[in-house]
Amino acid sequence: MDDIDRRILEHLLRQARASFQEIGSAVGLTAPAVKRRVDKMVASKQITGFTAQVNPAAMGWKTEAYVEVYYRDNISPAELRRSLEPIPQVVGVWTIAGEADALVHVMATDMAEIEVTVERIRENARVGRTRSSIVMSRILERPRT
Repeated sequence: MDDIDRRILEHLLRQARASFQEIGSAVGLTAPAVKRRVDKMVASKQITGFTAQVNPAAMGWKTEAYVEVYYRDNISPAELRRSLEPIPQVVGVWTIAGEADALVHVMATDMAEIEVTVERIRENARVGRTRSSIVMSRILERPRT
């Protein structure tokens, strides 16, 4: 990945719906040249997908929590994904260093839905315990470049 690819990615992270022409104007390339570079980054898995960012309130999600999950035994990332992906309120899962095995980001309509979601996480027989932190307010979020 060269500097121009990085600049294309930075532009896509800021405005994923920008046309190749708009990106080309910003980085000094033609639209077809930008398309070739984007296609190449997709093929090489440097770009792993395109998505929409949705205002959580549009989904009715006004409450969020980070849940530390402690498993009784070792658990693979693949098994974490299999067990947590079906829960729509789970919007992020990370393996972490420390006592907990995973950190789970949950977004919901209210505290009752957070509680139901944490109970769903605990339904896995291998979960020993959980510890939740409720988000009071979002202060700073940066695009992940």
